[in-house]
Amino acid sequence: MEIGHVALLARLKLTDDEAELFSRQVGSIIEYIDKLNELDVKDIEPTAHVLQVRNIFREDKSRPSLPREKALQNAPESNDNFYRVPRIIE
Repeated sequence: MEIGHVALLARLKLTDDEAELFSRQVGSIIEYIDKLNELDVKDIEPTAHVLQVRNIFREDKSRPSLPREKALQNAPESNDNFYRVPRIIE
């Protein structure tokens, strides 16, 4: 892999020592991937998670909204039942 080209694309300035270090590290990663590719996985079912995933969200039920007065009680400023914020466009 061309570490210098990747660094250029990522807008990174690498010293020669860093480029050499990263080159060796990427080489090691590619070697490990090659080892994994040698494994016979045709009878193994694909998985997204090693642990069983379950939905932890609450049931979506309709319920009364927060009263407007309570929603606005901590607002630094309000005007006609709305939050008042500083103007950002002139």
